Amino acid sequence: MQTQRVMDEFKNEPFTDFSVPENAAAMEAALVKVKGELGREYPIRIGGEKLQLDSKFQSYNPSNKSEVVGIFSEVDSDTTLVNRAIEAAAHAFESWKKVSPANRAEYLFKMADLMRQRKHEFSAVMVYEVSKTWAEADGDTAEAIDFLEFYGREMLRWSEHQPLTKVAGEDNRLEYVPLGVGAIIPPWNFPLAIMAGMSVAAIVAGNTVVLKPSSDSPTIAAKFVELTEEVGLPPGVLNFLTGSAATGEAMVTHPKTRFISFTGSKGVGLHINEEAAKTRDGQKWIKRVVAEMGGKDAIIVTDDADLDSAAAGIVSAAFGFQGQKCSACSRLIVDEKVHDELVEKVVSLTESLRIGQPTEGDTNVSAVINKRSFDTTLNYIKKGAEEGGEILIGGTGDDTNGYFIQPTVIANVQPGATIEQEEIFAPVLAVIKARNFDHALEIANDTEFGLTGAVYSTDQARLERARHEFHVGNLYLNRKCTGALVGAHPFGGFNMSGTDSKAGGREYLLQFMQAKLVSQRV
Repeated sequence: MQTQRVMDEFKNEPFTDFSVPENAAAMEAALVKVKGELGREYPIRIGGEKLQLDSKFQSYNPSNKSEVVGIFSEVDSDTTLVNRAIEAAAHAFESWKKVSPANRAEYLFKMADLMRQRKHEFSAVMVYEVSKTWAEADGDTAEAIDFLEFYGREMLRWSEHQPLTKVAGEDNRLEYVPLGVGAIIPPWNFPLAIMAGMSVAAIVAGNTVVLKPSSDSPTIAAKFVELTEEVGLPPGVLNFLTGSAATGEAMVTHPKTRFISFTGSKGVGLHINEEAAKTRDGQKWIKRVVAEMGGKDAIIVTDDADLDSAAAGIVSAAFGFQGQKCSACSRLIVDEKVHDELVEKVVSLTESLRIGQPTEGDTNVSAVINKRSFDTTLNYIKKGAEEGGEILIGGTGDDTNGYFIQPTVIANVQPGATIEQEEIFAPVLAVIKARNFDHALEIANDTEFGLTGAVYSTDQARLERARHEFHVGNLYLNRKCTGALVGAHPFGGFNMSGTDSKAGGREYLLQFMQAKLVSQRV
């Protein structure tokens, strides 16, 4: 494959304005089309071979829990398939690593072109499979397109001549070479964007991968794999397995796995890091782990803030996609002088949110991902009340047909309380009253996480102080703490939030390459 493109400057994919009638009609048509495909069976793929196993599992619609979205082979029933997949990836690596960076990037650009043409169909799959609203699904698809475009350009940049200090009589060259076979284990909450970004970043850098999506969101991953085949990605470059944690464990511990790229919970991420650190028979390298593991993100509102702007940002960050974002605002830390006024505004905006089916264009909040999340969230809400919190709105759920939880605001939460410290990953906002800005920063930093945070203030001195003292990987001033854009907001956190690998940033591809220096006397 030869690239003939003249690269323009990277620009983020625009979000769809569904208030435009033709855009809404296009989305409705996509939903009808995708609904007609629900219940289809998708094979695993190893080295270009498609396989269907006798042991299967199903992906369900969280908002209509009896509706089957896709049927998949359960690889856990035959873990020898993990070895086959990794061997296939290892075999493909020997040729793929020799493909020029420009040609590898061209596959990404072609995938971006096709995804852009079918944007609403990809979004519609996520509406059914993970209960994303129209806007949330559209944002997910746009981010996937951004990753394809951005990482393709980044590989071209890293393949250019690298500056070195001149030495007389020597020809010195530094180049970045791929690592080998990678295990890609993405989450369900951004099941297209993060899954695609993790996969293609490794691939465009010259690696081959084994992809195992979350068992809550395998259908959108299968659709993406079909796209890679459509553009002619060589067999074995991306191998596709479906199964539970046992499949992922086998991928992580295999001696021919060179690196693991993971996004998910802190507990699983720490376990992967521990297992990757162990050297197995036949292993010739120290495995590299790229991990993004969540957060307990806070928005601070000072006594001089624009409260209307702050309230809008808080509600959007707390309850967008049902709070199921690692960047979601789960803690509101507010100066006591404006506490009551701000909380009243937050509750009022929360009351205006429409809870319903994600297939309906005016829905703001839909179902959480599964029964376990539903039960765990209600237990956290109960715990919050038991520890002295006051439920101002929400606090209840209904799992009759789907896993719906009312957006919940809990006031009078004390620093150190369970719901102030532990990641809930649901539409629950804990409100903590601070004495002043010093106290607010102290509370904000007093968790084991450090992913995102935000400060609303009209005092530039306070914002500058937050810039230096608020210990998070992504800090936002006078805007919400969600909505990172590829290229503009490289994403990743500190402490137990992960390895701060900065997805969507200029350094991200370095996670999947190593530098080789060749010096020749001339």
